[in-house]
Amino acid sequence: MDYAEELISNYEHPHNKGRISGADAKFHEFNPVCGDDLTIYLKIKDGRIEDVKFDGTGCAISIASASMLTDEIKGKRLSEVEGMGFERLKGIIGIDPGPVRLKCATLSLKALKKAAFLYEHKKVDGDTERL
Repeated sequence: MDYAEELISNYEHPHNKGRISGADAKFHEFNPVCGDDLTIYLKIKDGRIEDVKFDGTGCAISIASASMLTDEIKGKRLSEVEGMGFERLKGIIGIDPGPVRLKCATLSLKALKKAAFLYEHKKVDGDTERL
């Protein structure tokens, strides 16, 4: 399966879609440019992401990125997630979305990182704010 097919598959059949009742952390992000609207939910144990879900609506790139990202970060330490940037996301989704779709692709990463920072009572870093 090539990257385009994988993106379409993750859009049509997203992994980890839903909510976590009693989530340890959650964060909502909205992209006013195209209307993407996502919330990330985290269950955290011993500094690791035990479970992650996302809910909301968005374009194919936004939903597929959220699906692929949530698969990738299960079991990861919060510090690993906090350090993730756009280059790492490109590796996960397998494409460079380009400047027009950049905000669509990074919406779930931004929400994920903000949820992690919030959980740890840390200030959101500049790299996350610029996503």
